[in-house]
Amino acid sequence: MAVPKKKTSKGKRNQRRAHWNRKAAKAAEKALSLGKSVLTGRSKGFVYPTDEDDADEE
Repeated sequence: MAVPKKKTSKGKRNQRRAHWNRKAAKAAEKALSLGKSVLTGRSKGFVYPTDEDDADEE
């Protein structure tokens, strides 16, 4: 089993955690933006089925 040779410093640990938190916040902001775009009907880069397409097939 792999064992670290030296203890990770608090600064390095905090830097890693901060980076992870920034990534999570950015992903959440992106998801919210995409959701708002889909609701307004102005989305260009997201394809999803609509009720209108289902009515045409039947």
